[in-house]
Amino acid sequence: MNKFIPIIAGSIALVSFSAAAKAENMTENNSGFYVGGNYGYLKVESDDDFDDNNDVVQGIVGYRLNSFLALEGSYIDFGKYGGSAANAETTGYTAALKGTIPITQTVELFAKAGQLWHNTDYNIASIKGSSDDRSLFAGAGVNFKVTENLLLNAQYTWYDVDLNADNVNSDSSFDTDFKQASVGAEYRF
Repeated sequence: MNKFIPIIAGSIALVSFSAAAKAENMTENNSGFYVGGNYGYLKVESDDDFDDNNDVVQGIVGYRLNSFLALEGSYIDFGKYGGSAANAETTGYTAALKGTIPITQTVELFAKAGQLWHNTDYNIASIKGSSDDRSLFAGAGVNFKVTENLLLNAQYTWYDVDLNADNVNSDSSFDTDFKQASVGAEYRF
């Protein structure tokens, strides 16, 4: 997946710029800041005891360069997941490139790709520890304009998260995928 993130980010930029070149009625400058939040469902999938379902909460801040391209950052809380033998709690920060294509006056499709910096506190067979790492992610969704400034959205995001539990043994690396389906709101200034 690490090889595909630059391809996805490049594709987002290309589609956004080509859509901007073809847009006849989108001549106004729609740049500016926005804030938002998401709440949703998290599916943790791994080859070990960390499989679980959980709630996820995310706060977002971004800057729209134009109607089609934005830079976005967020704080995300994946919550606590796992079972009695192995469990963990992960929080993190993201940075992403987000491409948006207006479909109608009230509906937009978007895709984003970027980097997640995350901290995980874990408890594996009564051995506690903490791990800091970074991971790639990609996602897509749809925005629905309620007003010119307020939007509601639905999105799906995949995170390639690895947990390194160094104090358990020398080869303790747990390959996990976080799959987030969420709904949220965005306010554009």
